[in-house]
Amino acid sequence: MRLLFDKSFMQPDDMVELLRHRGLEIENHQRVSHYIRNIGYYRLSAYMFPLLCQPKEKHCFKQGSKFQDALNLYRFDKKLRLFLFNEIEKVEIALRSTLANLVAEETGNIFWMTDETLFANSDKFRRTMELVDKELRNSKEEFILHFKEKYSNPYPPAWILVEILPLGVVTRMFENLADNTLRKKIAARFGLTVPVFTSWITVVTLTRNACCHHARVWNKENAISPMIPRRLSDRWIVSNVSPKRIYYNICIIRWFIDIVSPNNDMLEHLQALLAEYPMIDTRAMGFPQNWQDEPLWSTRC
Repeated sequence: MRLLFDKSFMQPDDMVELLRHRGLEIENHQRVSHYIRNIGYYRLSAYMFPLLCQPKEKHCFKQGSKFQDALNLYRFDKKLRLFLFNEIEKVEIALRSTLANLVAEETGNIFWMTDETLFANSDKFRRTMELVDKELRNSKEEFILHFKEKYSNPYPPAWILVEILPLGVVTRMFENLADNTLRKKIAARFGLTVPVFTSWITVVTLTRNACCHHARVWNKENAISPMIPRRLSDRWIVSNVSPKRIYYNICIIRWFIDIVSPNNDMLEHLQALLAEYPMIDTRAMGFPQNWQDEPLWSTRC
């Protein structure tokens, strides 16, 4: 049976005392109150959760737990999101360019993104077009305004249109392409089969969205588990790691990065981030022991 929510509003100072009562060490009351006021108790509570004793429902902190521990975890998660978003940006740009240009080249149709005859499912196409129309209608990008002013075509060519579409919409277009040969060629550009490519770009999109919306990512389980490839080249991971954890997402991003930017410094940035926060439990993120020795991380393209 569901209950009515009966918790009342509390001032930051009262929340500090509540945390102290539950066993959390508070080094500076005013400082902690400041963070609760500006970050929010509810957001910070997700980073206090690992500090709780079992059973968690009792809300008692482990002996020696400090507010600074939760704050360090919060800051790490923020920097992890920034790191991930920076890498995903490179992947996203490459995915957009590859899809827009390869299909245009193969079909000879520069307006293919809005050509219903090239898509398998008419209902999915129409729903996608509703999103395309919305983005085109609301866009204030100068290149879109210039196109509307100069040309009478209802839609720009693929390489222009793709620049204003969310990655999720671009993914839908790929999935709905009627010609499976086209989808195979696109996936092959990234060394993947169509099912694995589709699964992985979905995970990349969801990870990107989590980063954009400031969601917790460091120990959160994937809502949709990425597909585990049956066969890949010898530079994938060999350890038995959970596809539900962020480490697997990071590995997927690394796979794409190695292809679109072979001389990248993703490993160095990741190692530096983990070194900056040595207190982080990387096992909760899905990292195996000696992860940096995996072929994915130790072998260059």
